[in-house]
Amino acid sequence: MMRAVWHGAVLAEAERTVVVEGNHYFPPESLHRQYFTESRAKSLCLWKGLARYYTVTVGGQVNANAAWYYPRPTPLAKKIKNHVAFWNGVTVEAPPETGR
Repeated sequence: MMRAVWHGAVLAEAERTVVVEGNHYFPPESLHRQYFTESRAKSLCLWKGLARYYTVTVGGQVNANAAWYYPRPTPLAKKIKNHVAFWNGVTVEAPPETGR
C-alpha cells in the first residue's frame, strides 16, 4: 500500500501505483478529493503529453500545483491516464507495518 501525505493528511492511498520516471502515479479513485482543487496550470512533456494540475489544501495550508495528471496522455503513456503524481513537499510512502 502506498500513500501520499502532506501536513499529516493522507491525500491518496492505493494498493498499486504506476511508477514513471521515479514518480508514483496514483489511480484517480484513490484520491481523497476533499483536499484537491483544479488548477489552471498546465505543462507539456514531449513523451507523456499535456499535464493538468491540482492545488492541495490541508488545514488552511495551500500547496499550489502540488499534484499533476495527464487527462489525454500520448499512446506511450496511456497507463497513467488520469493517474495523479505529487511533488512540492508531498511525501509518497508505504504506511508503517501494523502488528499481527
